[in-house]
Amino acid sequence: MDKYKARLVVKGYTQEHGVDYTEVFAPVARLDTIRVVISLAALKEWTIYQLEVKSTFLHGELSEEVFVEQPPSYEHKSNEQKVYRLKKALYGLKQAPRAWYSHIESYFMKEGFKKCHYEHTLFIKTGKGGKILIVCLYVDDLIFTGNDEIMFAEFKKSMMLEFDMTELGKMRYFLGIEVMQRSDGIFINQKKYTQEVLERFSMDKCNPVHNPMVPGFKLMKNGDGVRVDSTFYKKIVGSLMYLTATRPNVMFVVSLISRFMDCPTELHLQSAKRILRYLKGTIDFGVFYKKGGNEELIAYTDSDYAGDLDDRKSTSSYVFMLSSGAVSWSTKKQHVVSLSTTEAEFIAATSCACQAIWLRRILEGLNHAQHDSTTVYCDNSSTIKLSKNLVMHGRCKHIDVRFHFLRELTKDGTVEMVHCHTQEQVADIMTKPLKLDTFLKLRDLLGVCLDPGVN
Repeated sequence: MDKYKARLVVKGYTQEHGVDYTEVFAPVARLDTIRVVISLAALKEWTIYQLEVKSTFLHGELSEEVFVEQPPSYEHKSNEQKVYRLKKALYGLKQAPRAWYSHIESYFMKEGFKKCHYEHTLFIKTGKGGKILIVCLYVDDLIFTGNDEIMFAEFKKSMMLEFDMTELGKMRYFLGIEVMQRSDGIFINQKKYTQEVLERFSMDKCNPVHNPMVPGFKLMKNGDGVRVDSTFYKKIVGSLMYLTATRPNVMFVVSLISRFMDCPTELHLQSAKRILRYLKGTIDFGVFYKKGGNEELIAYTDSDYAGDLDDRKSTSSYVFMLSSGAVSWSTKKQHVVSLSTTEAEFIAATSCACQAIWLRRILEGLNHAQHDSTTVYCDNSSTIKLSKNLVMHGRCKHIDVRFHFLRELTKDGTVEMVHCHTQEQVADIMTKPLKLDTFLKLRDLLGVCLDPGVN
């Protein structure tokens, strides 16, 4: 314990919408954005630093008229019936996060930063000779990087004058993610968090396994199975969800077990515990972004046709790679029932292409524009032909018009669909449980590996 804190907290639960507050939303950085910034720093051999704002919400300026009762034992004598009018935001106010963001946003604008239009917590400042300073904000935590130490020093000095700050030095621990910056690249993992999860669910002494799910195993609703405590099951799933921030190789199985949170059975709980057993044996694993890795953003997209045995819907997945490591990934059950593998793959590819647009715009804002088309690897030839040719036949004439957006992106050169062999399809690891040798191979291709610093 470093210190004790005493804090005046407002009874925000008594606030009325339209009277005490209106809008409350405040943006935070997406994990995809944070990983892109980390991968770019590794690619360009930049150092990432970290700052923390003390008493964050107390810096926010209120635009609404808010009154609060005098705190107990601190009433003003002879004026006990009076109330205070707040000038600054206090903890507990529903609009406090928004007020804080508005304040720091205006500060960045005043200091000459430009806000990224596609990620409102990403601020960029450029100077002469290609100098650049990138700041990424997550409530009270800031990470910043770039290529000029003078800009770093000026930024830190300015922040210290404006806010009460804690300088944390090089980025080492951010949002539960451990960051190791080395001469050969940057490695991120969640070893500490993983150990805490294992201990929380009494799995810290379990026997490890080599893969998170038995190859070929199909999990489905089991109405006749023995029911288990749904609250306990949800706690496991929720804990595992955050672990996917640095473990894309378990994204599919975690997504799969999350489909049964309404009525989990013993079979579902065993599947969840198997994931914990896998994490026990790979606790030192994470994503490694190599120094001088691939500068181009590339993507892999795949689907598992009718993989859900309950409703026969397919699963879409995609992975984006930069600097030889995964920066963005997703696995999601499709909303419609596909009638062919072509349709399932086409829907998955469209979702991937939409994410490609956003990532390209983020990189452009970071002065790392992708001048050529983003290569999207797909192992289905029919999908590639369908994206390039305006054909309508039995396999595609019924496909919703929104999915044909992929054709427009292919036509204007934003993405280029390229065929790859199924054995090289990295996104396949996010659609179904694979054989051990295939799983290990694709895990390596994701950039997921043992901490290079561990001997």
